[in-house]
Amino acid sequence: MAARVSHVVFFELVDASDEKVQTLLEQCKQYLDDHPGLEFFAVGRLNPDLARDVNDRDFHVSLHTVFTDMAAHDAYQIAARHKTFIENNRDNWKTVRVFDSDLEA
Repeated sequence: MAARVSHVVFFELVDASDEKVQTLLEQCKQYLDDHPGLEFFAVGRLNPDLARDVNDRDFHVSLHTVFTDMAAHDAYQIAARHKTFIENNRDNWKTVRVFDSDLEA
């Protein structure tokens, strides 16, 4: 059985105003949800109350996705909607960190 693939992305924005954070959240929902093989989708913003020493706080928006397998992940990466999302939003990205992993049951 093929492993599910977790694809998690943390976006640090150049302009992190509430309006720009909300725009990115909405763009994620519009372009990155509902792809074939996507089992889980969620987006969120940095929680200001969680500021322990172990918390990485160098982001403004996080994207969390789980795909049924590597083929679904790979198809998502080259999908037109994913490419449109990147083109629409990349100018406001200071850093983008991607964490991909195989998931065990």
